[in-house]
Amino acid sequence: MKGQSWTTVSDLLVYTACKYPGKTALIYKGEEISYEQLLVKALRVACWLKEKGLSPGFRAAILTDNPIEYLSAYFGSILAGGISVGLNIQTTPRALSYFLQDTGAQAFMANKRFEATLKQVLTKGTGAEIIALASGEELTDILETGDSAELHLLPWRSSCDLAQIIYTSGTTGKPKGVCLRNRNLIANTMSIIEYLGIDSSDRVMAVLPFFYSYGNSIMLTHIAMGSTLVVNQNFVYPNKIVEDMLKYRVTAFSGVPSTYAILLKRSNISSYSFPDLRYITQAGAAMAPSMAQRLQKLFPETKIYIMYGQTEASARLSYLPSEHLLHKPGSIGIPIPGVELRLLDEDGRPVPVGEVGEIVARGENIMAGYWNAPDATQKVLKPEGLRTGDLARMDQDGFLYIVSRKSDIIKSGSHRIAPKEIEDVAMELRGVSEAAVVGMPDPILGESIWLFITLEHREGIDKKSVMRHLRRILPAYKVPHELRIVEDFPRTSTGKIQKNQLKQLTALN
Repeated sequence: MKGQSWTTVSDLLVYTACKYPGKTALIYKGEEISYEQLLVKALRVACWLKEKGLSPGFRAAILTDNPIEYLSAYFGSILAGGISVGLNIQTTPRALSYFLQDTGAQAFMANKRFEATLKQVLTKGTGAEIIALASGEELTDILETGDSAELHLLPWRSSCDLAQIIYTSGTTGKPKGVCLRNRNLIANTMSIIEYLGIDSSDRVMAVLPFFYSYGNSIMLTHIAMGSTLVVNQNFVYPNKIVEDMLKYRVTAFSGVPSTYAILLKRSNISSYSFPDLRYITQAGAAMAPSMAQRLQKLFPETKIYIMYGQTEASARLSYLPSEHLLHKPGSIGIPIPGVELRLLDEDGRPVPVGEVGEIVARGENIMAGYWNAPDATQKVLKPEGLRTGDLARMDQDGFLYIVSRKSDIIKSGSHRIAPKEIEDVAMELRGVSEAAVVGMPDPILGESIWLFITLEHREGIDKKSVMRHLRRILPAYKVPHELRIVEDFPRTSTGKIQKNQLKQLTALN
């Protein structure tokens, strides 16, 4: 990796297409596209954008559930000197209007599936500066028959220029646009490749959307190394995911905790073996140690990496080496190469080993700031580094353990309670699939502890058995005051449990 000379994110595709032109870059619904073909499509998008006379730094919004369209538009936008803005496909006219207005999008590329929503937004006006629109058949025509720009005629961009804006999921308040420079994304890409050992022989099962930070990092790391993306982002039919893993002999799989909960609960994955599966990664939210242990039993020969990061860090901040999975349960591991992580108190002083402090990060992967939000930027980008808002402790060996989000801490009576500890204990009980703990207003305690769980099956498990288990392990002040068994949780499009929405739904009932 030391000899690689990437300057911009688009270089990842250009260099790989030159090195492996005929190699399969992406497989989707049985269709295979080579790196050379993908680059040609990206250049057609770049040529179309260049013909519109857009100045370098323009924002190009992308709304499509077709990965070939997405990758072509993503790299084409950056090749043309623009800033790529991938939008959540689970959108509404109001949400779409917000993103277009917030970015001041000057180009917009959308799949025909979203034309009705798009029409509503454009009819009402967005306040954005859209001067180039490719939707439906026009986008297809550009990708299939459009002109291809010559690379040397495209705008020169530096590693310091913005390449991408990724919107946070918005679990609390309005989503914020995270501004990532070329160098941020490239630094994170190189670091992930190094510790996972990704190479051109890998075939990753890409189930996470590419507009999401984690999905974006999977896309960039594997394209950079000439690997193959096997894309199936529809988890309504998890057995189809399993079939694709077997059919294409995937070597890698990446998911969030809910991804694995669904596979374990609703698919027949335990009926098969996967001799080609080299590694599994997990990020996006905390994974209970009990689930990690179940995965290791299911894939005994596969390396499992627990990872931690934030969109503001281009994706990744730490990882737990697979050999430590079982004897460092619950740990998010050590900093990734090129990143420094410290635990600091509110005054910026390091906390002693074993005590709780906020994770503060420094490295080339840290964002430039939030789009059009200087006040929000100043709250998290401090002289000491990125204030993540995550509370953690460090053991004697330098391994980190997340305790809670600052905003998740429950204040019940005189106690300060981290939900994750209760969630992990609940998930130790066989039959519990997922758990979420929130604080609800209480006139005496200030907040009472509410635990919500989903079950793999209802045989032999009920509220009483769950509460017995919790009382046996937890101190009395951490035992939930209320337990609810639910069919599923309100989630973001990337599978994160929306605790704020869980609170609101509970308050209404």
